[in-house]
Amino acid sequence: MSLFYKVGTSVLRKLPTERAHITTVKALRAGFGPKANAQAFPELAVNVGGLSLPNPVGLAAGFDKDCDVPDAMLDAGFGFVECGTVTPKPQAGNPKPRLFRLTEDEAVINRMGFNNKGLDHFSERLRARRENSGIIGANLGANKDSEDRIADYVTGLVRLWGMSDYFTINISSPNTPGLRNLQGSTEMDELLGRLSETRAKLSGDSPSYPMFLKVAPDLDFSDVERVVEQARTYGLNAIIVSNTTIERPDSLTSPHRGEGGGLSGQPLFKKSTALLQEFSDAADGRIDLIGVGGVGSGAQAYAKIKAGAKAVQLYSALVYRGPQLVQEICEDLSARLKADGFSNIAEAVGTA
Repeated sequence: MSLFYKVGTSVLRKLPTERAHITTVKALRAGFGPKANAQAFPELAVNVGGLSLPNPVGLAAGFDKDCDVPDAMLDAGFGFVECGTVTPKPQAGNPKPRLFRLTEDEAVINRMGFNNKGLDHFSERLRARRENSGIIGANLGANKDSEDRIADYVTGLVRLWGMSDYFTINISSPNTPGLRNLQGSTEMDELLGRLSETRAKLSGDSPSYPMFLKVAPDLDFSDVERVVEQARTYGLNAIIVSNTTIERPDSLTSPHRGEGGGLSGQPLFKKSTALLQEFSDAADGRIDLIGVGGVGSGAQAYAKIKAGAKAVQLYSALVYRGPQLVQEICEDLSARLKADGFSNIAEAVGTA
């Protein structure tokens, strides 16, 4: 990491967590972001869910909720960037403080509650960058006070159709009461059925935009096969494993370990990777997987890939390891592929 970004990361970590995040986004909008070539390692190019990615390292949803800096993050070297979660109407989210660094554990707890500026702002930001290259996804959610949450997902899909390169259906955040109920069998049938029907109408005779499903790490292993089959039944292109966890490992030592919300970062790596392996076994190559949770190094990204993920996403690790992390991970992945005798990243998928 360059001295400039090392010092910048250190300064930001002295600010309150949410203030540091807001400051980071403002700095990125002003052009103070790292520059890296996402295509520097051709062997890392991969196709995931119908998307051709220059490398398999993506930015997870939550960092850029309002689609304010997607191109700055692409410029940092990410192979793809997922913005959101966005809801139809703007909402303030939960009361502050709601974002906590667990420095001793290299973790983060958030109970943000889908704070965002809504679809109007989000669509304007996507429209403003439509001539730019790079893969940008929209992570869709539901308003907390919505009387028909499934309708909120349909609204997001319709409003952003033709602007986003792919859509992620986020039903796994623990910070909107009752949202995870949509992971149930009956509820998921209704949700994915309505979305599938809407997508078919929107695409017509044209190619459809990919649609992904993001699940919780707290999902019971007995539900994995059912979720895979439902995702395939309704034509989804990939499953993202996984969101933040409501569990608190005994290993946590930070004074903030008791805060409510979703835990992310290093303590989530083992749990999320075990669930990813279960999904890989159940999917058996029939649907693509994206691994999320505790990715903070090339070794951890490679472990997710070998467990069955075609791509990975990260966010919390940026808090502790700085904005050049994505470049470091790509360099490490390239070296690991060569060491193991693989000519490209696809050959390593699921070889654990």
